[in-house]
Amino acid sequence: MGEGLKLDKLDIQHRNGRPLLAISAQVPAGETVSVMGPSGVGKSTVLAAITGTLPPAFRYSGEMSLNGRRLNDLPPQERRVGILFQDHLLFPHLSVGQNVGFGLLRRTPDRREKVAEALSEIGLEGFADRDPATLSGGQRARVALMRTLLAEPEALLLDEPFSRLDAELRGKMRELVFERARARQLPVLLVTHDLADAEAAGGEIIQLT
Repeated sequence: MGEGLKLDKLDIQHRNGRPLLAISAQVPAGETVSVMGPSGVGKSTVLAAITGTLPPAFRYSGEMSLNGRRLNDLPPQERRVGILFQDHLLFPHLSVGQNVGFGLLRRTPDRREKVAEALSEIGLEGFADRDPATLSGGQRARVALMRTLLAEPEALLLDEPFSRLDAELRGKMRELVFERARARQLPVLLVTHDLADAEAAGGEIIQLT
């Protein structure tokens, strides 16, 4: 089992030196830590720092590591971090199957079979050739999740991924996401303003103010 995701005195400031937030967290493999706080407090900015996509308007200090690898100086594509957003954006020019398999190398053995198995796992068997535009919101959310997981990340970041789903779908997607992450022993960092999401995650809750 890996060491998980660690944020050690991650301090994010505006470029002019004005502080935004400071956070330390340890997310063990297979567990979820939730970060809560009002809009504008900087929750999503924490995720951007972890993925290496922090906007130029910000800078940070502190250490970030994943399973013992220091993330600070790695380019985004080498960090092995997957992220799901509240907008489950699928590539409109690709089929559902091509979206799911996007993270797989084209030379991956049995690529078609892996995509078919992944779709079956999320209840979308036979959807490989469908246009993403024909999917419901819940179906798009499931495809986005499986696309992220098939890329074999070592950690999963969640940026309000359930906020635009209705109550019934929200509960099902929470269960699906946390269940799949636990099965793969991924450390999960959830950003949300909804206490019900954080409670469903079942782990530590960090409150930003």
